[in-house]
Amino acid sequence: MEYPKPKQWEVLSWVPIVAGLYWLLAHDGGAWLFWAIVPGALLLASGIGLLLTPGDPRTISLMSVGAVFGLLFTLPAWWVADFGTAFFTGLLSFASFLASGRAALRRAPLYLGATPPEISTRMDFKVAIDEAVLGYFVGASRIPSGQEASRTCEDSLRMEDAIRQHGWDRDPQAMHPAPPAPEETYIDRGRIFGHDYEVLRFDSGYAPPSELPNAVIWKSYANNAECHVRLLRHPGKPRPWLMCIHGYRMGSPWMDLSLFSPGWLHHKLGLNIIQPVLPLHGPRRAGLRSGDLYLDGDLSDLIYAESQALWDLRRTLAWLRANEPGARVGVFGVSLGGYNAALLSGYDAELDFAVAAIPVIDLAFALWSVAPPAHRAYYAEHGLDEARYRSVLQPVSPLARAPLLSRERLFVVAATGDRIVVPRHPLELGRHWNVPVQWYQGSHLSIRREHEVRDTLNLAIARAGWSVE
Repeated sequence: MEYPKPKQWEVLSWVPIVAGLYWLLAHDGGAWLFWAIVPGALLLASGIGLLLTPGDPRTISLMSVGAVFGLLFTLPAWWVADFGTAFFTGLLSFASFLASGRAALRRAPLYLGATPPEISTRMDFKVAIDEAVLGYFVGASRIPSGQEASRTCEDSLRMEDAIRQHGWDRDPQAMHPAPPAPEETYIDRGRIFGHDYEVLRFDSGYAPPSELPNAVIWKSYANNAECHVRLLRHPGKPRPWLMCIHGYRMGSPWMDLSLFSPGWLHHKLGLNIIQPVLPLHGPRRAGLRSGDLYLDGDLSDLIYAESQALWDLRRTLAWLRANEPGARVGVFGVSLGGYNAALLSGYDAELDFAVAAIPVIDLAFALWSVAPPAHRAYYAEHGLDEARYRSVLQPVSPLARAPLLSRERLFVVAATGDRIVVPRHPLELGRHWNVPVQWYQGSHLSIRREHEVRDTLNLAIARAGWSVE
């Protein structure tokens, strides 16, 4: 990994500074201030932070978030002021948005083995969208504070002790027995974007080991106890099934079916689609938002979330194979779904292929890289640093077990300018699987429009010998 040469002053910081000042000072009146305070404050604060205290990656994310608010509030600004003022607020907000993308690219390290991102306005735009979403993820996450911070350290260390006592760090498979197929299932029907689908529901049946900390609390999440699996299947003779695993904070039909396009996968390629909802997401959520408690809150919860995700995916496949013996199945996961696709490849030898797209792989690194410095220092003082937390997550790491599929059936796709899943993650998975990474010139959120993803999936289908004629 090669870091860019540090600079004392970032010239791009003046773009959000000027934009923030303009938002706050361009017009008088309470109505204007109502719309100006959020974008103005965020842009001014992030610009000053980038100028005077460079190095914190969250600063650029806040700049992008402020720019997005500025663009959204331009129309109301026109309503309470005049066209000229609104025009310049919109223009400066858009300039700040592009500046956040360029600043992120300038500060991103280059990873050996990764294709460098191109430097262009188009890439600035793609990366800025990543930064805005990352800003939302980090800003809206619930970070343990006060007594909760102390407890999460204690729980994580107790989790590590229990894992070592049972040998699950050395033999993760012992922690993940194969689930049986569900005996009772229910089918509902839905329709979205002009596509009909079924929703398969059944009891998860997952129960965390009772000796682990907070196991009772995990079992109390009532919505999470029921699996929801969307099905799009063709009538007539059996066809291959593609298991599509969604990303973090997804799980709703409109999000998942826009990422995994039924028009392409189901109708054009002729595949049957099986789309599980991950624990704590969508209708299984335990908080106000989809994904709450999965990657935020108590750090020990991630062990349960991933253990149950693996259990539920395998239980879903057990249902499919019980109802359609000999079913041919491939798995395609994106982002957090890529993590779970990679994890599943170490426990299911009957898969025809596994495609991990923009996969987050090292969750300890991902969480520590965006944690506030004060939290990292406090955790380290209480015995929980990044390396220690990585050892806690060992039993649910895709890198802890060799894949049960041959390397010809394993595929990794990644983005050169990804700011949410930086190149370190797909590179680690590529080395673990001993396969090359297919790079595309884009970002995390641009994956829907990148042809390399479809090319890779088509290659996986071809190598599997699937025929849907």
